Amino acid sequence: MEQRKILVIEDEKPIADILKYGFEKEGFVVQCAYTGSEGFSLACAELPDLVLLDWMLPDISGVDVCRMLTESYTVPIIMLTARGNVEDKLYGLESGADDYVTKPFDLREVIARVKTILRRFDKAHGTDTENLMVCGQLTVSERERSVSRQGKLLNLTPKEYELLLCFLKHPRQVFTRTALLDQIWGYDFAGDTRTVDIHIQRIRKKAGLEETLLTVFGVGYKYVPQ
Repeated sequence: MEQRKILVIEDEKPIADILKYGFEKEGFVVQCAYTGSEGFSLACAELPDLVLLDWMLPDISGVDVCRMLTESYTVPIIMLTARGNVEDKLYGLESGADDYVTKPFDLREVIARVKTILRRFDKAHGTDTENLMVCGQLTVSERERSVSRQGKLLNLTPKEYELLLCFLKHPRQVFTRTALLDQIWGYDFAGDTRTVDIHIQRIRKKAGLEETLLTVFGVGYKYVPQ
């Protein structure tokens, strides 16, 4: 079985070394970059399975690197930062990150979060019960983990893709925010329900679902195809 590749973008070498040591012991192939530009170039060249990304980098903000990566290709991203307030967490998630770990962290927790995200990513990517699914103007290829609208490929983050697929596969079913957090992010996710609202807003805009991905006030959301 091919080893999974992790890219660590972290300017503090001791922290990068700890992450590299811990994940290599778990059987991962780990590469490290110490600046945002170096990390972005390495990600595009090596196409890692997951990126651990520090918020505070010497040249480019980790948030900007996150946006650059999600615009380039689909890869799970976990932000690493000393910023612990809710607003910063939401800002990082809104930029395309899939999870958020606050420094100082327990290495075992980071490893567990990475494995959880990769399992969830693999499960979604490996689903092959249908080749193509057509929902209105949207065409979903589960094999390629892609969504296009009127022939134009949508630039979705991993969580946006999983969330959209959940709604498309369960039309008219009402999902609470808590249920979506549990299903898409997992029970150990440290964020709150506003994370769901942010992702819903982005999906509506990207997929043109302003009229069909509806808010059920006081409850959650549902997709009602026209």
